[in-house]
Amino acid sequence: MSNRLTVAELLRALAAVMAEGHLPWYLFGAQAAIIWGSPRLSADIDITAAIEPTAIDGFVEMMRSRGFDLIVADSDFVARTRVLPFVHRRTGMPVDIVLAGPGLEEDFLQRAIPVDVEGTPISVISPEDLVITKVLADRPKDIEDIRNVVHHRRGSLDAERIRSVLQLLERALGQSDLLPVFESAWRQDEGTETPTAKRSSRKGRKKK
Repeated sequence: MSNRLTVAELLRALAAVMAEGHLPWYLFGAQAAIIWGSPRLSADIDITAAIEPTAIDGFVEMMRSRGFDLIVADSDFVARTRVLPFVHRRTGMPVDIVLAGPGLEEDFLQRAIPVDVEGTPISVISPEDLVITKVLADRPKDIEDIRNVVHHRRGSLDAERIRSVLQLLERALGQSDLLPVFESAWRQDEGTETPTAKRSSRKGRKKK
């Protein structure tokens, strides 16, 4: 089975769990980047879901019944990381379920877009919000994803929303190095910056 069909099978099972639990959720990370225009392979499945702490045990049981096994059951780990790490039993693919927090992730949940993936509607983080998460992550592959999404979605991308949110985050975090990452990708796509141009190094930020 191809990677595309394997991912589609896994997402179909995930969508069934979320529907059964009536849980708001969205796909983000590498698979969302692929959907919005970044041509790369990845075995990573990253999901954000609004799950109340009291509902976690029931959620884990629903996941188990749909073929997902929890890798780390330590409550301290979950409280510290806000991540429930699973593996899909049939495909062996890892799935990280991030517990949505207040603020930005709530906004992302409301703005998520349903996308048909091999016949199954999947809730996917919007391309604008994906770019924002990639700016925050700030790894080389994230920067490449930003450039690809900008290139493939430029005609419909709400650049002003991206700028507005990044400016708010800069003020909240006391930084001034978020917006320039997006502006660099935007200018490069216009052809005003060479593909080999280097962005300034940002030190001391926690990687996501």
